[in-house]
Amino acid sequence: MNAMKKMLLIPTSALLLAAAVGSAQADSLSMDHIDDVLTHANDYGFTHYEELSIKGRGRAEVEGWLDEEWYADVDFSLDNGETLEEKRERLITGAWGMSEDDIRQALDVASQEGMTEFEELEIDKSGIIDIEGRDENGRELEISLRQGSYEVTQIDRD
Repeated sequence: MNAMKKMLLIPTSALLLAAAVGSAQADSLSMDHIDDVLTHANDYGFTHYEELSIKGRGRAEVEGWLDEEWYADVDFSLDNGETLEEKRERLITGAWGMSEDDIRQALDVASQEGMTEFEELEIDKSGIIDIEGRDENGRELEISLRQGSYEVTQIDRD
């Protein structure tokens, strides 16, 4: 590779890296706007939540239960709540997960720990809620807490 190609490759690579970092940060939502996601999910009919995540291009994905039989995985537009994609399946396991109140309390704890932007929140069957997001400086923040007590069990700051 000649010197001219190398000189062009370095700025191009830097530009691509900056674009990748910018798009990764676009997959988050200010904690102040979680009500929008919960309103859209509630209007759709969710009663129990297993996972909420913010996707690129103004989308939120919600996974959980609509009732005791129907499980759904739905992508919503953050702008207007329009359903962009949906999958439903009938399961015999019964509804489990977080209530809307559980989500709000977990995110309140995350805010108290310095989270200002939300990326993903999920619960496992043992009742551990994992929240991923960013602090005011844009640094990654991962918080685990126990459903019900909302006791923080682990915090990772990157």
